[in-house]
Amino acid sequence: MAHSRGNNPRTTPWAFSSPSLLTVCFPAMTISPMEVDSGNGALQRKQSTYNSLDESFEIQKEMYRGQQYSQIYFARLHLMRTLLYSLLPTWKPHLPSCTVLGLEEGKECVIVGTLFKDMKLKPTILDEYSKERSTTPLVKPHNFIHSDDYLVLEDESGRVKLRSSILSPSVYVTDFMVEDILEADLPPQMTPPPSSALLIHSIFSSLSDHITGHLGDEQEQGIAAQIVQVVIAGDSVELPRALFSGQNLGLKDHSKLSEPVKELDILLTQVAAGIPIDIMPGANDPANFSMPQQPLNRCLFPGSTAYNTFRSCTNPHSFELDNVRFLGTSGQNIDDLAKYSDANGKLGFLERTLRWRHIAPTAPNTLGCYPFTDRDPFFIESCPHVYFVGNQEKYETKLIEGPEGQVVRLICIPRFSETGIAVVLNLKNLQCHTLTKFVAAEANDKDADLIAVFQQFTQSDSQLMY
Repeated sequence: MAHSRGNNPRTTPWAFSSPSLLTVCFPAMTISPMEVDSGNGALQRKQSTYNSLDESFEIQKEMYRGQQYSQIYFARLHLMRTLLYSLLPTWKPHLPSCTVLGLEEGKECVIVGTLFKDMKLKPTILDEYSKERSTTPLVKPHNFIHSDDYLVLEDESGRVKLRSSILSPSVYVTDFMVEDILEADLPPQMTPPPSSALLIHSIFSSLSDHITGHLGDEQEQGIAAQIVQVVIAGDSVELPRALFSGQNLGLKDHSKLSEPVKELDILLTQVAAGIPIDIMPGANDPANFSMPQQPLNRCLFPGSTAYNTFRSCTNPHSFELDNVRFLGTSGQNIDDLAKYSDANGKLGFLERTLRWRHIAPTAPNTLGCYPFTDRDPFFIESCPHVYFVGNQEKYETKLIEGPEGQVVRLICIPRFSETGIAVVLNLKNLQCHTLTKFVAAEANDKDADLIAVFQQFTQSDSQLMY
């Protein structure tokens, strides 16, 4: 939302070729809390109340009938306009609101619309057929920002270029002088959980065995028994790209495709036998390409699905643990945003999307998404307590606060296969640490619940990573 003095404007699946798999159907097994033999008897794993909130990301009754993406933009505009209009009385109560078509020269007003960034270096499909392609400057593949980029605000009536006092007015023929901007900021949040301090020490040398409580001394097993949930944040396997050439595959090639998934299932089975685990699809997983990605097919995991503690989830993924709300993605939304914008690291992009109240602001323009007709599932209606993104280059975390007392833990989870780092979060006080650097002074709070969040266990040419 912006207000200004304006000049009169000119209106204006990816498919995965799965090898043949021997699928064995098992009845669902209800497991008891983990028991670990120790000197003082068996340790009981702490339990938590889990509630999945993935329904809005699931594509169930929707059918693709050739619809375009204009409808999801209209749905997004309606949601944001309703929200921002409710904030007007406390922001600019003296200014009238109008549409782009209703702008008048020299008159201050408030307009609400979607922002489009016109970028000189943004690649398009037409570049492949352009005769002047050779004159296009070479750019780095990770970012397409240029000094000549400009913003366009658009609603149902038209679009108008935007400028501010720091830009030269001579650059634009018709424009809208922006004097102030109102962002949605953090959405309302449920009452945060009670605070309870906890510091944990120990370094886990064998990840899954320590999580399930099969390794370590009595103190380490006691810490492992406090972990109540594991989340794998996408890109669990790395399939050989050379096999996706469109050629017929031999039996040996089929084996290369299926082996990483089989290894992943073995690992997931070991973890699911002792602790609830959620697995999210990622960009390199055998799932649909467009956001929101649907759950990985359960037939890929014949061993894991035998346990009711195993859950195949969507991307984005939203859930609650003991009234602590989580929201996270496997990284595609943040990686795409980083190509067309600038911020202080990936954590800055993560905070931006939350304050904009939209998980995927670049979809469907540069980030593939399903063409919803009557809703925008990426709109954030309720503020999470934990907002995470997977498949990042390094571990980062930050605690932010909102204008109404909201408190959110932001987490960038690094690729486990490259860094060997897993992230552990304390549900009581939202403090988080990495497993590889999990060294602290005390471990005296026996009432603390932990959630371990990690990703990418296997690679196409490696054994299971512990």
